[in-house]
Amino acid sequence: MIKFDVLSIFPDMFLSPLSFSLLKKAQEKGLITVCLHDIRNWTSDKHKMTDDAPYGGGCGMVMKVEPVERALSEIKRESGESHVVLMTPQGETFNQKIAAELARQTQIVLICGRYEGVDERIRTHLVDREISIGDFILTGGELSAMILIDAISRLVPGVLGNAESSCCESFTNGLLEYPQYTRPPEYKGLSVPEVLMSGNHAEIERWRRYESLKRTYKRRPDLLQKIMLSDEDKKKLAQIKIEDT
Repeated sequence: MIKFDVLSIFPDMFLSPLSFSLLKKAQEKGLITVCLHDIRNWTSDKHKMTDDAPYGGGCGMVMKVEPVERALSEIKRESGESHVVLMTPQGETFNQKIAAELARQTQIVLICGRYEGVDERIRTHLVDREISIGDFILTGGELSAMILIDAISRLVPGVLGNAESSCCESFTNGLLEYPQYTRPPEYKGLSVPEVLMSGNHAEIERWRRYESLKRTYKRRPDLLQKIMLSDEDKKKLAQIKIEDT
């Protein structure tokens, strides 16, 4: 089981995504737990301010270190060991490998930044990891945190109906997933490849591997530089490159 503790000034943003589909079922089964925390509850002033103007001037506001530190101290005191993640565009880019690494944790605390960013002391002294979901800017870390919760939860045993489902998905083995088809076998002149209806599982696996390599080569050739290819894969890839010229 994994426990997610989310620190945000807008915790209600998570209520809808957590109330449907696999995430709802995973919570009902006790496979994941998601606790939402309003950072304002750890402020000390009557206005419950979580931000202030930056030293040195500049536009925007900066999230204060004190309420975040107090929240983390209380969460760790109640739950023991935890892995603290700051959602920030300056972090390492999230991918399936990182999702798998985080899925081995028992408790993950997600800090959702806002405004112009967070006090640097949060980065340097309070978090274990900084994660970004891409080279673009959002209004806050909440949407990014939702993506992490979803991606990590899918890797928790029992969350997916078929335990093998996650093994064949894009990025799991370093390649993009092969094309998928279902009934009907023909639709408006578009037919399902015959090999998929042949019942020959060895041929089907060969076709899927070839198509996975081809799709990766055409759409994300950068991924091919990061994985170990077998001699058979290299032969397939050479054929794909010839066909593409």
